[in-house]
Amino acid sequence: MSAPVTDKEKRKQISVRGIAQVENVANVKKSFNRHLHYTIIKDRHVSTQRDYYFSLANVVKDHLVSRWIRTQQHYYETDPKRVYYLSLEFYMGRSLTNTMINLGIQGACDEAMYQMGMDIEDIESFEEDAGLGNGGLGRLAACFLDSMATLGIAGYGYGIRYEFGIFNQKIQDGCQCEEP
Repeated sequence: MSAPVTDKEKRKQISVRGIAQVENVANVKKSFNRHLHYTIIKDRHVSTQRDYYFSLANVVKDHLVSRWIRTQQHYYETDPKRVYYLSLEFYMGRSLTNTMINLGIQGACDEAMYQMGMDIEDIESFEEDAGLGNGGLGRLAACFLDSMATLGIAGYGYGIRYEFGIFNQKIQDGCQCEEP
C-alpha cells in the first residue's frame, strides 16, 4: 500500500513545462495551423481574416495559460499578499498585440504570419476594443493593473456590471453611448 499523497505533492505532479513553445517561428506556424484546423475547424481555402485572428489569439493564449498556471502554483505555494482592485471601469484597449509583446513572442508571430502570406496588422485589426468605461478612470485602472504586473505584485482587477453603476449605457453603431 502506498503512502498518502499530500496536496503539495499532487500539485508538483501537474507540470506545465513545455505546453506552449511559441518562441520560434516554426512552432508558431504549427500551432497556428493546428488551431485553424482543430479549434476554428477550417482550412486555408475557406478561412477569413477573422478566423486567422482567432487562430493567432489561441496561439498566444496557449503561451499565456501555461505562464498563468505556473504563477498560480507559485502563489499557492508562497501565499503572498494580494491586491484586489475594484473599479467601475477598466479601459484595457486591445490586448493581442500587448500580450505578444509582454510574452516576448511578437517577432516570432509576425514572422510566422509573414511566411504564411498574411499581414499581422490586418489580423490584429479584427480585435474588438475592450473598453469598459468612458476613458479617464477606466484607463487609470488599466494602468494600475499594468503597473502591478510589471512590479510582480499579485493583483487582481474586479469590475462592476454597468447595470449597477452610476449611469446607463447602450451600444449604438458599435460605440458606447451614455444615457442620463
